[in-house]
Amino acid sequence: MNEILDGVIGFVQGVDPVLRTIIAGVAIFLETSLLVGLVVPGDTVVIVASTAIASPVEYAWLVAVVIAGSLGGQSVGFAIGRWFGPRIRASRLGRRIGGENWGRAERFVARRGGIAVFVSRFLPVFHALTPVTVGMSTMPFRRFMTWTVPACLVWAFAYASIGWAAAGTYEELSDRIHGAGYVFVGIIVAFLALAWLLKTLLGRLSARHMHDDADPGAQTPEGGPTR
Repeated sequence: MNEILDGVIGFVQGVDPVLRTIIAGVAIFLETSLLVGLVVPGDTVVIVASTAIASPVEYAWLVAVVIAGSLGGQSVGFAIGRWFGPRIRASRLGRRIGGENWGRAERFVARRGGIAVFVSRFLPVFHALTPVTVGMSTMPFRRFMTWTVPACLVWAFAYASIGWAAAGTYEELSDRIHGAGYVFVGIIVAFLALAWLLKTLLGRLSARHMHDDADPGAQTPEGGPTR
């Protein structure tokens, strides 16, 4: 296991730090954009890039670029919703997403407003649909950013930190423990399991606001009904 990890981490570290950081930022930008975000594994790219961090400066740059990429993708999604929302939804790709998913995103935004923006950053599918849905609603861009910025900060620090911590732990133990690679894998798996659990809990707590039987009058000032 140690030999395999040495090869993988060595390969990632061999990529120029600037290029590595840019790739992570672009990946997360695409992940938070409409439709593309449904297939681009931005979280995996960020974790892999973070395993090659060699200094606090590289860590700070990676976090900053990932935050910028995430906010950029969210902003593009909002703009798409504001200017092209109905046409995107009626397109072939929009239809493939499914009317049910669009409807759930609309109800979530209408009933929970800014909270829906924050929570959706951590939910599969909805992290890409919600910015577009908000763009089609009456929520102002400033209110949208007020809620999406902290969500992007939490996400970026969490995913960038876990890879750096796992790789650092492995490097400290690899010369003394033959099975240090399993410690690395265990840290990553534990983090992903915890992330999955939190996403599941958030999804279940949010689900009642996405269905037709939720209180139709429970709208928020910052969200309001969708157009």
